[in-house]
Amino acid sequence: MHTIGFVVFPNFHTMGFAAVSVFELANLVLDESTYELTVLSEAGGLVSSSSGIRIDSEPFGDAVFDTVMFASGVETDFASPPLSAFVKRALKTSRRIAAPCTGAFVLAEEGALDGRRATTHWRFAGDLKRRFPNVAVEEDQIFVVDGSIWTSAGMAATIDMALAMIEKDHGKDVSRTVARKLVVYHRRAGGHSQFSALLEIEPKSDRIQKAIVYANANLRNALSVEELAEVASLSPRQFSRAFAAETGQSPGKAIEHLRVEAARLMLEHGRHSMDVIANEVGFFDRDRMRRAFLRTLGQPPQAVRRSSREGRVPPETPDDGRPENSSQVPDEKDRPGSDLE
Repeated sequence: MHTIGFVVFPNFHTMGFAAVSVFELANLVLDESTYELTVLSEAGGLVSSSSGIRIDSEPFGDAVFDTVMFASGVETDFASPPLSAFVKRALKTSRRIAAPCTGAFVLAEEGALDGRRATTHWRFAGDLKRRFPNVAVEEDQIFVVDGSIWTSAGMAATIDMALAMIEKDHGKDVSRTVARKLVVYHRRAGGHSQFSALLEIEPKSDRIQKAIVYANANLRNALSVEELAEVASLSPRQFSRAFAAETGQSPGKAIEHLRVEAARLMLEHGRHSMDVIANEVGFFDRDRMRRAFLRTLGQPPQAVRRSSREGRVPPETPDDGRPENSSQVPDEKDRPGSDLE
């Protein structure tokens, strides 16, 4: 039996309760009450969420839980003496502590994240770094596991973290079955980015949007400005100008971001070699891919794969061992597809 204490406080996000459904479905898949959940709060009784929905809870007591999961909320400063005492006791008695989104601040206040890797929702990452400089904040991660401490980006990432816990407890097959019942992707790796290149580009017209969607589906192509302009039914000059005006970046820079994102996904979810990945996403050369990663992410592909491997449960195949002996970012002329500029 895995007992889970789910800690709520006034104005908590109801989205965090998505994790409750994950564990509920795990019980159905396993055909037994493997996970037993108890909602906790400082005083017990009804607690109002940020949406106005209220949920009943039990007060902090002497019960010991296998896993303690903190809710997230709209604020980052909600520590109180009873909550502080509960955190300190849970850190000593629970096998696993989970803090989605702003829940990371609860742990950080008690020094539980000092010297540890952790993440939170991108909106609060800067504040977490500023207030707790001893925490190694990885603001671009879906979730991070460092020893017994689990932190996540919050919102939908809470589902990814809960699925990872189930995978840790009962294996990948059970986790995959639960994900299918939830109608979600099996599980994004912990190192998966909180951001999407497609969402970041955000063109204003259907023509430019059509070209971007085409590019993302055909990354192995050269993707010259002429090819994309034809898709958008514009002249090459009109396309380049419209693209820059609508997205704030050149076609070449946008295509590089799409290629880096596609390569990162392959690094996180597959066992392909660096050469295969480079070819599949249109870099065609591992060194060019490395330079693009450094420009876009500030770290080489090997570091992304290693970070993803640390966030997986259980660990998967290591990378190909290519040494990370360079951090120099080359000139723009070294980037494939620079003719799109």
